[in-house]
Amino acid sequence: MATLYTYPNYWRSYPALIAAQYSGVQINIVSEPLESDAFLSRFPFGKVPVFEGEDGFQINEGTAIAHYVSPESLRGSCLQDSALVQQWVNFANSEIVPSVATWVYPTLGAADYNKQATERAREHLQGVLSVLEEHLKTHTFLVGERVTLADICVVCALLLAYTQVLDPPQREGYGSVTRWFCTCVQQPQFSQVLGEVQLCEKAAECVGKKVPKNDPPKEEAEQYALDPTEEAMAAEPKAKDPFASLPKSTFALDEFKRKYSNDNTMTVALPYLWENFDREGWSLWYSEYRYASELGQVFMSCNLITGMFQRLDRLRKNAFASVALFGEDGDSSISGIWLLRGQDLAFELCDDWKVDYETYTWRKLDPDDEETKMLVKEYLCWEGEFKHVGRSFNQGKIFK
Repeated sequence: MATLYTYPNYWRSYPALIAAQYSGVQINIVSEPLESDAFLSRFPFGKVPVFEGEDGFQINEGTAIAHYVSPESLRGSCLQDSALVQQWVNFANSEIVPSVATWVYPTLGAADYNKQATERAREHLQGVLSVLEEHLKTHTFLVGERVTLADICVVCALLLAYTQVLDPPQREGYGSVTRWFCTCVQQPQFSQVLGEVQLCEKAAECVGKKVPKNDPPKEEAEQYALDPTEEAMAAEPKAKDPFASLPKSTFALDEFKRKYSNDNTMTVALPYLWENFDREGWSLWYSEYRYASELGQVFMSCNLITGMFQRLDRLRKNAFASVALFGEDGDSSISGIWLLRGQDLAFELCDDWKVDYETYTWRKLDPDDEETKMLVKEYLCWEGEFKHVGRSFNQGKIFK
């Protein structure tokens, strides 16, 4: 029988154990001693989980082990699906795990609490959830019509967030992600490993690292151990707020976003916007992609918009946008409405935000002008004549 060396209830081992449930691979779990000279002589990386097959084959890293023990159905049904599965696995490791670790570990007493780093991690995870939300609005699972290793790895990466900090208010606006998450964890192969997963009802407080009178067992401490990437992110100080010099605004962007996400756009969100819009603290802009003649297939144009949103992740607290794709394959255009903090284009305030904005033309709008009100209405409702475009509405994406 194959052996998995890992700490008890160690979340990094869950993808491999869930994958094994799908393939029927029998795995013996060994939890001690994991720091002995004998263990280190056989596994010089000194990390768990580590897998050893009946034939003596050894492999480290949870997602790599999961891939090895998975049936073909979890790896993708064709070359393209296999690549997409790997894309989401990498997405879980690089985009989700560091943010979840930085935000959640202090609530478990497994890491020191850094307010700035935690806030930055929370913002980043919200951006990640927004990307997942857009994808899962039209997909039951991340790749194809059945569970794959992509779903397993992303669910496991989000597990601590959903059970510790993503309470109902934090889950607002991510209904498709939560639906997908619950669908996955209720699968028998997941529940056999995870047990019954209870979603967080009240976000745990960040209490910082616990200092017990006696050192805890190593396996207990290592359950939530940060790898070097997570440690670097947790320790990284938050960059200076580029909007710090602006006067305090009376407009509550988060409240507007909640109304836009949860209430009727025409009867609730738009009236709230115009009744509370702070003309001194915020500005409205119309953007249009400069190179419409070079746009090809619709899905590639949509990826262009999504990519820009991802790179602007840290701008979310100070911006909102509705960007639309018009036309069809080979004959399309991209344009949108942006609500930005301040009176100038915010993209100039941070090098990270300059990547895409120069590929668009920008026109500042007068919030009191009727043309502006019509543009905002059409782009936020995703319906109307869009006379200025000359193409029919195809689909839209929201930056929030």
